[in-house]
Amino acid sequence: MRLVVGLGNPGKKYEATRHNAGFWWVERLAHAARVELRESARYHGRAGKLGGAQEIWLLLPDTFMNESGRAVSALAGFYKIEPGEILVVHDELDLQPGIARLKKGGGTGGHNGLNDIAARLGTKDFWRLRLGIGHPRDNAATEREVVDYVLHKPGAEERAAIEDAMAVSLEIWPLLAGGKHEAAMLRLHTKSVKGEE
Repeated sequence: MRLVVGLGNPGKKYEATRHNAGFWWVERLAHAARVELRESARYHGRAGKLGGAQEIWLLLPDTFMNESGRAVSALAGFYKIEPGEILVVHDELDLQPGIARLKKGGGTGGHNGLNDIAARLGTKDFWRLRLGIGHPRDNAATEREVVDYVLHKPGAEERAAIEDAMAVSLEIWPLLAGGKHEAAMLRLHTKSVKGEE
């Protein structure tokens, strides 16, 4: 893993909304590792480096969600980071709060941030850490209801469940950083068992 991207929307208005769960996760990782995320015009976001055997970039795009790929492609292109070396952390409607799942490639579930990253990289073959936020009402919700849902704050119980899933998924970070993706996936998927997909 050479680049970890948290997805969200910039600004105070959005910072506590469900759609910013990816920001929350990367901010927690940066805080734990004492990495300062600094504004970078070149990378269209806040970026910082984790030290170690191999430098790993952390990135929070300052573009809005539907242009997340601009920041990702700028940093990945400059440092010649391959899609398979990128982890994108994002909110996931298809998982309940309290659930976190790791996968590589596959569909984007209509997530605008993932769609833009895939379009700019020319592939969907990057890693995703999916943080469950649940779905408004049911899967028959209209597009407007979904947008309204992701751009609002979760309730206290829901936020606590998301925080729990983030804590569990942050525990697997050393495995991911070390390239032990299958071990990380196994550990995460057996520990994050508060619900089912």
